[in-house]
Amino acid sequence: MEITTQKIDLNNLDKSTWETFKFEDIAQKISKTMNPNTTNLEVYVGLEHIDAEDIHIRRKGVPSDVKGGKLRCHPGDVIFGKRRAYQRKAAIVDFNGICSAHAFVLRANAEIIDPKLFPFFLHSDQFMHRMVDISVGGLSPTINWGDLKPQEFLLPPKDEQAKLAELLWAMDEVVERENVVLDKLDSSYSALVDNLFSKKIDDWDYLRLDKIAVINKSSLKSSTDPNYEFEYLDIAGIVEPKVIGKLKKMKFCEAPSRAKRIVNNNSIVLAMVRPYQKAFVYVKEGKDLISSTGTAVVNLIEPANSNFIFHQFFSKKFTRYCEDRMTGTSYPAITPSDVEEYKVAIPKNKDLIKEESNKLNALDVSVRLIKSKIKSSKALQKSLINQVF
Repeated sequence: MEITTQKIDLNNLDKSTWETFKFEDIAQKISKTMNPNTTNLEVYVGLEHIDAEDIHIRRKGVPSDVKGGKLRCHPGDVIFGKRRAYQRKAAIVDFNGICSAHAFVLRANAEIIDPKLFPFFLHSDQFMHRMVDISVGGLSPTINWGDLKPQEFLLPPKDEQAKLAELLWAMDEVVERENVVLDKLDSSYSALVDNLFSKKIDDWDYLRLDKIAVINKSSLKSSTDPNYEFEYLDIAGIVEPKVIGKLKKMKFCEAPSRAKRIVNNNSIVLAMVRPYQKAFVYVKEGKDLISSTGTAVVNLIEPANSNFIFHQFFSKKFTRYCEDRMTGTSYPAITPSDVEEYKVAIPKNKDLIKEESNKLNALDVSVRLIKSKIKSSKALQKSLINQVF
């Protein structure tokens, strides 16, 4: 990729030979509709299957999942979310199938733009910001084709486009290779967790969690100093399994009524709402951290075992346990009592606790490292796209 980059000085792109085109000349809108109940096609893609700022479709459904007219799409087309454009959803079709009518199916005009460059153009800030600007409506802002087609964009000559496409696809290849590594690490972690905790093993004890830990040991009282300042961890603060995002600092007198659970060092915090999403975190240092009553705070009697127990909540066994006990429709949840009654696995050979914890922790570290690499690679990819367009 370095050689390609050297051939193209993105910091000093000469745009004097570039031309302006209306979007209707850049791409065609494919409007053929299909009935999912009668089609012989086997793939359906909705906007829920497309990730923000990703040119690849990583999940798919089937036509029987949906009703009503859907759009026909072919390999090489791009599905672009015309509803809520700020979500930045535009992905390349790699199948014959149908897609949501809340999208545009766009096909590049190869005479104007290289089809290999087209998906990256759609992900440029210039294009996406324009789409937000022309969206209409309140709760669900939507782009009308009549507003999109006259929009004008500056594009490079065709011979330059091929080189730029080569560069951007080389960067995409880097990201995809890193995603493959992440998938393998995730699979290794899940396999080890389930081998240890989803199967019964001889010479291991299976104990109720409340026999070895205290759940929701302490909470803030109404008599708490109004000026006591803390960071508040609600369910939204767990941005992905095992990861706490940026937390808001607040005083007790300003805090929501749900800000109650006191978190300690080596606490395990489990979101009780939609537990199948695994919004669980291990808190090494819990000073002045308060979590929501929508969480269960678990403190091991022997803190040295906390990490070993934490990994057990990512097993299929715990997910099934939660699914059997969840109540509620909109916000299905378990209760602190459910957490207390869950049986965790403890090897009788205490050396195994440290040994298996080390294996699981090592995989966790590797996952964090590759996720950091992917984040950096995507940031570079986005920067390259915006330098071009």
